Amino acid sequence: MTQSSPAAWTGARAPSLDDFAELAEAAFAALPETFRRLAGEVQFRVSDFAEEAVLDSLGIEDAFELTGLYHGVDLSRRSVFDPAPSASMVFLYRRPILDEWAERGDVALDELIAHVLVHEIGHHFGLSDDDIHNIEAQA
Repeated sequence: MTQSSPAAWTGARAPSLDDFAELAEAAFAALPETFRRLAGEVQFRVSDFAEEAVLDSLGIEDAFELTGLYHGVDLSRRSVFDPAPSASMVFLYRRPILDEWAERGDVALDELIAHVLVHEIGHHFGLSDDDIHNIEAQA
């Protein structure tokens, strides 16, 4: 039986939210210690999709277009004079990530999850999408 045969997929299931959380934890643990330390107390959440209010606030009509999101005050804008900010959070959205993974077919799922995770942590550091893309292009 080859991997591409229909029987090879019998009983296969999509990774659960818990599976995604485990992959995200492993991806974070594999990052350089300095990077992890700078990330501080960022909390990670895995959901199937972003909430409708989040999509509306970002002007996104198709929930499959958002694979991850950083929520919080980034490190470049924090001040000791600010009231205690709410917890910084990185959201990973399982269904859009699975959809991108299936469409691309050129990257392992754990690598894609790590990519989205690092991208969102970049926003925690105060980097823009353009900054992150430039860093990725140089790597």
